[in-house]
Amino acid sequence: MTAAPPDSQFQGFVALLPTGARPYALLARFDRPIGWWLLYWPCAFGLALGGGALRHWPLFLWLLLGAIAMRGAGCVYNDIVDRDLDAKVARTASRPIASGAVPVRNALLWTILLSLVGLLVLVQLPRGAQIVALASLALVAAYPFMKRITWWPQAWLGLVFSWGALVGWIAVGGGANNADGGLGLPLLYAGCIAWVIGYDTIYALQDIEDDALVGVKSSARAMGAHVKGGVGFCYAAALACWAGALWSVRPDPLVFVALVPAALHLTGQVVTLNPADGADALAKFRSNRFAGLLVFAAMLVVGSAP
Repeated sequence: MTAAPPDSQFQGFVALLPTGARPYALLARFDRPIGWWLLYWPCAFGLALGGGALRHWPLFLWLLLGAIAMRGAGCVYNDIVDRDLDAKVARTASRPIASGAVPVRNALLWTILLSLVGLLVLVQLPRGAQIVALASLALVAAYPFMKRITWWPQAWLGLVFSWGALVGWIAVGGGANNADGGLGLPLLYAGCIAWVIGYDTIYALQDIEDDALVGVKSSARAMGAHVKGGVGFCYAAALACWAGALWSVRPDPLVFVALVPAALHLTGQVVTLNPADGADALAKFRSNRFAGLLVFAAMLVVGSAP
């Protein structure tokens, strides 16, 4: 297998920061925006398909800030919990906590500071959306332990990373003016979960050998030689659920056309994926930022239609 690049590198704007600040930027993955894009897109899906794109446009910006801050806080918390495992995996051994560059006490303070930014975003939401957002904290807290418990930690990550779809939809009163039978939101959420399982399985391919050595479970290991088919199934399920969500909001066959660009992109990921190449897996994983944009475009067109 081609070696994956180290997880912590002083690149981009992080290299311009003062020396003392760099490890903290790396802890929050500020050098790797793909993570907060993937956390943000379900939020944007919910806002757009819920019909709030124009009336509630400032929420797009608030939820983007929330995604950046809370993804950062989640990464720091995850690194605190996983510091011993990270030290045993080549790609993650250089992470600031695992390498000893940042003490655990300082990491905890950094988590609190990032969470305060999330709190600022939380108070911008309607009360119902605030309650839903807070309900995600239990899932977030449990996630780092899932790789020790189940072969499918990616499914748990799907529950966490897709939660923004619920928050966005409820924040704009999604479905209030649509005779969707209440199916739009659960289908949207289910589609996001399947998408997350698919792309995070691709991400896990980078560590599949090290994970086997240290006993870390993952969907990539569970799927084994059938990983391409497994990812393809996840993406197909995501598209089917999203199509159902679009139909629930606007029962018109033309809504399916809106998903064609995203379907082509996801299909291309699966067809060209090389499971033995860590660099290819990382590139395919990162391409889901664009996949999210294509899905958002579909949600926006259908959700904004008169």
